Amino acid sequence: QVQLVESGGGSVQAGGSLRLSCTASGSYASVLRCMGWFRQAPGKEREAVARTNTDGRNIYYVDSVKGRFTISQDNAKNTLQMDMLTPEDTAMYYCAAGYHICAGPMSDRDFRFWGQGTQVTVSS
Repeated sequence: QVQLVESGGGSVQAGGSLRLSCTASGSYASVLRCMGWFRQAPGKEREAVARTNTDGRNIYYVDSVKGRFTISQDNAKNTLQMDMLTPEDTAMYYCAAGYHICAGPMSDRDFRFWGQGTQVTVSS
């Protein structure tokens, strides 16, 4: 009913930028109300990165990316602009979405649908 497809991953040097996108499709894509990003590096637990409601309200960033990453929403497309990347940002990045408005701390409880992931690699 809802499919999420990520794109924009790749390899960059430290200090560089990448722009990730997540496009939702399917019969119920238009009623999604919360979309965001998680990441997971080898040997580490999955980490919440950023999220927004689909109306652009209640934006959240994990402390480690504040001032460097920007999340935005345009209809069924979510964009994560990543600037000043560091090797610690290297991970598989997953788009996630849910039907309910999300606010406050970011939690995987807010997300029902998940994308397949896109790899981000930052070299020093």
